[in-house]
Amino acid sequence: MVTEEGCVALASALSSNPSHLRELDLSYNHPGESGVKLLEQLKHLDKLNVDHGGEFRITSGLHKYACDLTLDPNTENNELVLSEENRKVTHVSERQSYPNHPDRFDGWCQVLCSESLTGRCYWETEWSGDGAEISVSYKEIKRKGGSDDCLFGCNVNSWSLICSGHRFTARHNCKDTEISSASGSCKRVAVFLDESSGSLSFYSVSDTLTHLHTFTHTFTQPLHAGFYLGYYTNSSVSLCHIKH
Repeated sequence: MVTEEGCVALASALSSNPSHLRELDLSYNHPGESGVKLLEQLKHLDKLNVDHGGEFRITSGLHKYACDLTLDPNTENNELVLSEENRKVTHVSERQSYPNHPDRFDGWCQVLCSESLTGRCYWETEWSGDGAEISVSYKEIKRKGGSDDCLFGCNVNSWSLICSGHRFTARHNCKDTEISSASGSCKRVAVFLDESSGSLSFYSVSDTLTHLHTFTHTFTQPLHAGFYLGYYTNSSVSLCHIKH
């Protein structure tokens, strides 16, 4: 019988020597709470059975890297409005009266999330209206003025997926990559950042994830998720809740 102490040792062994093991059955054993928690952290393990045949399913696929993000009101442009506890941004025609702030974008209709992205991070967004641009940016991106240095996707500090009509376009440093094979009818987009491996991937979300584009880059500074809605009046983007 595997006890809590044995389960800790097992988790340590599986962690230090990753294998092709995807399912682990410890039913009718006593792994204990701490043992189960350690096994939950094994990223390659998809299914774990514990107790008397009870099943504990570990979040599968990229969802296990889901992060909880909120929009930073100190960065939102004056033509944007945040709602739903700072999880939704809408482009409005009437300019808003927001206090001056050094982090605020005053030239482009953009907003950044508050939380830094480190390690492996996964999040999903849903846009409505004519279009939106889903971005990741270094925190140091310039905020003042209407130059390309401030615009997501048009400099070395940011990466964007443009979602417009029935098309997706990937953009970095003003270089566009058309994604002709994708269906623009899908308005839910997932983003996966693997900071250490230098990859930033975008997916369309339906019953499954469909890969759209991957940027490769050696990331050297803190990253933040962001959105641009400048060309899309009355469009909005929401950060989706993901079940862990």
